[in-house]
Amino acid sequence: MEKPKRILVSCGTAIATSTVVAKAIEEAMKARGINVTTRQCKASEVKSLAEGVDLIVTTTPVPQGLGVPVIQTLAFLTGIGKEAVINQIAEILQSKP
Repeated sequence: MEKPKRILVSCGTAIATSTVVAKAIEEAMKARGINVTTRQCKASEVKSLAEGVDLIVTTTPVPQGLGVPVIQTLAFLTGIGKEAVINQIAEILQSKP
Protein backbone atom coordinates (compact mmCIF):
# COMPACT_ATOMS: atom_id res chain seq x y z
CA MET A 1 0.00 0.00 0.00
CA GLU A 2 1.19 3.51 -0.82
CA LYS A 3 2.55 5.52 2.09
CA PRO A 4 -0.11 8.01 3.24
CA LYS A 5 0.35 11.69 2.51
CA ARG A 6 0.52 13.73 5.71
CA ILE A 7 -1.66 16.79 6.13
CA LEU A 8 -1.44 19.18 9.06
CA VAL A 9 -4.80 20.86 9.68
CA SER A 10 -4.81 23.96 11.84
CA CYS A 11 -7.30 26.39 13.28
CA GLY A 12 -7.34 28.75 16.22
CA THR A 13 -7.83 26.21 19.01
CA ALA A 14 -7.47 22.74 17.39
CA ILE A 15 -10.88 21.68 18.64
CA ALA A 16 -13.99 21.96 16.47
CA THR A 17 -12.99 23.69 13.25
CA SER A 18 -9.92 21.60 12.51
CA THR A 19 -11.93 18.45 13.22
CA VAL A 20 -14.54 19.40 10.61
CA VAL A 21 -11.85 20.29 8.07
CA ALA A 22 -9.74 17.16 8.73
CA LYS A 23 -12.71 14.81 8.35
CA ALA A 24 -13.83 16.52 5.15
CA ILE A 25 -10.33 16.25 3.68
CA GLU A 26 -10.03 12.59 4.66
CA GLU A 27 -13.37 11.75 3.03
CA ALA A 28 -12.66 13.73 -0.13
CA MET A 29 -9.20 12.24 -0.62
CA LYS A 30 -10.46 8.71 0.08
CA ALA A 31 -13.08 9.21 -2.65
CA ARG A 32 -10.23 10.12 -5.03
CA GLY A 33 -8.11 7.15 -4.02
CA ILE A 34 -5.50 9.26 -2.20
CA ASN A 35 -4.29 7.78 1.08
CA VAL A 36 -3.91 10.52 3.72
CA THR A 37 -3.41 10.96 7.42
CA THR A 38 -4.33 14.20 9.13
CA ARG A 39 -3.08 15.80 12.30
CA GLN A 40 -4.89 18.67 13.93
CA CYS A 41 -3.16 21.53 15.69
CA LYS A 42 -3.47 25.13 16.80
CA ALA A 43 -2.20 27.73 14.34
CA SER A 44 0.45 28.66 16.91
CA GLU A 45 1.82 25.08 16.72
CA VAL A 46 2.19 24.89 12.93
CA LYS A 47 5.81 26.02 12.79
CA SER A 48 6.94 23.34 15.25
CA LEU A 49 4.89 20.57 13.57
CA ALA A 50 5.45 21.40 9.88
CA GLU A 51 8.53 19.25 9.36
CA GLY A 52 7.74 16.04 7.51
CA VAL A 53 4.22 16.95 6.40
CA ASP A 54 3.18 17.12 2.75
CA LEU A 55 0.62 19.91 3.11
CA ILE A 56 -0.78 22.36 5.65
CA VAL A 57 -4.45 23.31 5.47
CA THR A 58 -5.46 26.11 7.80
CA THR A 59 -8.48 28.27 8.55
CA THR A 60 -6.37 31.05 10.02
CA PRO A 61 -3.05 32.70 9.09
CA VAL A 62 0.11 30.70 9.84
CA PRO A 63 3.79 31.58 9.46
CA GLN A 64 5.17 31.71 5.92
CA GLY A 65 8.38 30.10 4.66
CA LEU A 66 7.77 26.70 6.23
CA GLY A 67 8.98 24.79 3.17
CA VAL A 68 5.58 23.10 2.88
CA PRO A 69 2.62 24.10 0.69
CA VAL A 70 -0.03 25.97 2.70
CA ILE A 71 -3.70 26.36 1.82
CA GLN A 72 -5.59 28.90 3.93
CA THR A 73 -9.32 28.46 3.42
CA LEU A 74 -12.75 28.65 5.01
CA ALA A 75 -14.29 26.62 2.17
CA PHE A 76 -14.89 23.56 4.36
CA LEU A 77 -16.92 25.70 6.75
CA THR A 78 -18.82 27.87 4.28
CA GLY A 79 -19.07 25.43 1.38
CA ILE A 80 -18.07 28.25 -0.98
CA GLY A 81 -15.29 27.07 -3.27
CA LYS A 82 -15.01 23.73 -1.47
CA GLU A 83 -14.64 21.63 -4.62
CA ALA A 84 -11.90 23.92 -5.94
CA VAL A 85 -9.97 23.58 -2.67
CA ILE A 86 -10.41 19.79 -2.72
CA ASN A 87 -9.01 19.77 -6.26
CA GLN A 88 -6.08 21.93 -5.15
CA ILE A 89 -5.32 19.58 -2.24
CA ALA A 90 -5.47 16.55 -4.53
CA GLU A 91 -3.16 18.18 -7.07
CA ILE A 92 -0.58 19.07 -4.43
CA LEU A 93 -0.64 15.60 -2.90
CA GLN A 94 -0.47 13.83 -6.25
CA SER A 95 2.56 15.92 -7.23
CA LYS A 96 4.47 14.72 -4.16
CA PRO A 97 6.61 11.59 -4.53
